[in-house]
Amino acid sequence: MKVKILRIVLIISLLGIFYIIFGFSSQNGEKSSGLSKKVTEIIVEKILKTSKEENQNIMNSLEVIIRKLAHFSIYTILGLLLMGLISTYNIEEKKRIYITMIIGILYASSDEIHQSFIPGRSAQVTDVMIDTIGVASGMCLILLLLKIVVTKKHKNVKYS
Repeated sequence: MKVKILRIVLIISLLGIFYIIFGFSSQNGEKSSGLSKKVTEIIVEKILKTSKEENQNIMNSLEVIIRKLAHFSIYTILGLLLMGLISTYNIEEKKRIYITMIIGILYASSDEIHQSFIPGRSAQVTDVMIDTIGVASGMCLILLLLKIVVTKKHKNVKYS
């Protein structure tokens, strides 16, 4: 019963992440750029607290990094959820890795294709690569967590 509830929670969470990614990709170039510019401004003005002259130079460099970190971060969450869901099934680890990576790469690719139809946006192979690294990172975090849990359970078993 607990596994079924976990699966439902993970499926709903995955659908939510798919929806969020689709929503970000549906924004036109101006709106998407404006969002990342606003995040960059907050970081530069509130956290770095630099002068106005320095702000523009830093913002130009930092905005690209912020956009790529956003890709990486949301796809890391996608990788966590995918591997988490697939790990609730009795599938060997190698196959779970393949399934997670294939779904992640296919979604990242379809997301970039989707963006190519949005005014002011384009499809970028580098974004698919960053997204894939994010999926792999999330997947690795789940694998590490599962290893820790299994090791802890094994240590708690009393031998006679």
